[in-house]
Amino acid sequence: MGERMFTGIIEEKGSVRSIELDGDNARIVIAGTLVTDGTSTGDSISVNGVCLTALDITRGSFAADVSRETLDRSTLGSLAAGSPVNLERAVTPMTRLGGHIVQGHVDGRGTFISAVQDGEFWTVRIGFPPEFAKYLVYKGSVAVEGISLTVASLAEGHFDIAVIPKTWELTNLSFLKPGDSVNLEADVIAKYVERMLGLER
Repeated sequence: MGERMFTGIIEEKGSVRSIELDGDNARIVIAGTLVTDGTSTGDSISVNGVCLTALDITRGSFAADVSRETLDRSTLGSLAAGSPVNLERAVTPMTRLGGHIVQGHVDGRGTFISAVQDGEFWTVRIGFPPEFAKYLVYKGSVAVEGISLTVASLAEGHFDIAVIPKTWELTNLSFLKPGDSVNLEADVIAKYVERMLGLER
């Protein structure tokens, strides 16, 4: 199976139906009417920015098996029945790339610090671990919970993002509380640049 990509433009806000632990792994069942439409077993769906393989698809839900590594690296292990989740199907050759290239590979966990409303817009502040700083630039792209966002301001240890009303309504950002963990994925271009610079040394 080739590499799957996403745009970071969330298609719908779904919810967790159940999570069942099976040893070190887990099976998660997600409710989502839009992303299951036309989806076949084995297709990829991003859940809060984590690329999962859809199984046991019904009209309005799908299951996915999640490894211990993914549970530890991402926030999926802290989900519970009823938790809202951001859902996006993998891109196809006909998909408009409205966000940026998102691989569904979580690079680390950040922390939701605050959300301040300014008119219809929201300024959301996200804390990040020190090792993530090298991937962030002012006006650069970052995926938070699978959402393609632009860094509006950058400081040591945190960045701000400006969230439009549609994104606030369609994603789980409005459900987050200060201190909650969030999934972070760096812009893939930044990771390629890091790799190339490393090879040149």
